[in-house]
Amino acid sequence: MTTYVLVHGGFVDGWYWDETAALLGQEGHRVLVADLPSTGRDAAALGGLADDTAAVRGLVEAADGPVVLVGHSYGGMVITELGDHPGIARTVYLGAFWPARGQSLLDVFGELPPDGWVVPTEDGSAVHVTDDLEVARAALAGDVEIGRFADLHAGFMLSSTAAMSEPSKAPDRAHPVTYVVLERDEAIPTAAQEAMAVRADRIERMPTSHGPMFSDPAGLAALLSRIS
Repeated sequence: MTTYVLVHGGFVDGWYWDETAALLGQEGHRVLVADLPSTGRDAAALGGLADDTAAVRGLVEAADGPVVLVGHSYGGMVITELGDHPGIARTVYLGAFWPARGQSLLDVFGELPPDGWVVPTEDGSAVHVTDDLEVARAALAGDVEIGRFADLHAGFMLSSTAAMSEPSKAPDRAHPVTYVVLERDEAIPTAAQEAMAVRADRIERMPTSHGPMFSDPAGLAALLSRIS
């Protein structure tokens, strides 16, 4: 049995891991799912990268044994902060940002995506996914049927801009890293993922959009089981 700690990206909380987590559980694994303080409905209450890191550190330490730490998208920023934690057996970046020391998400990303799927709030304290379903789907889950994506879209929340601008401490890592490149990703271009993945000990690939937990949860669960 492996214990997994699953860390979500921006605009959501842990619900989007539900199918994958259930499948891992059916295989006999233990699954802990993070809910990050940097996402929510109230912009004034959102935390930053340090708050997210503290939340995930708490899950790792509550596991009381070695864990496989999986981060998707923005979740890569969070798991990078725990690179030297003795409770982690392996880190997995799933189409995720992997910053160098001193880099923020915006340093890695460059700027907000030019295709308009990320929209800032009026006061600039948070960002959200565009209300345009087709634009959002094309960026995040082009391989998910539009009706199902509409249901997913209704669950999207605000993400803190503070979390996007906070630089990573990126401690020297003390355990192996796997990077999973998402080959049809339009949110984090595949070429950018490949460039980050060269630092990994192992590279895997999935022929999916940015949301394999929506389009291929069984394939994702099988991959995670294989690299535990």
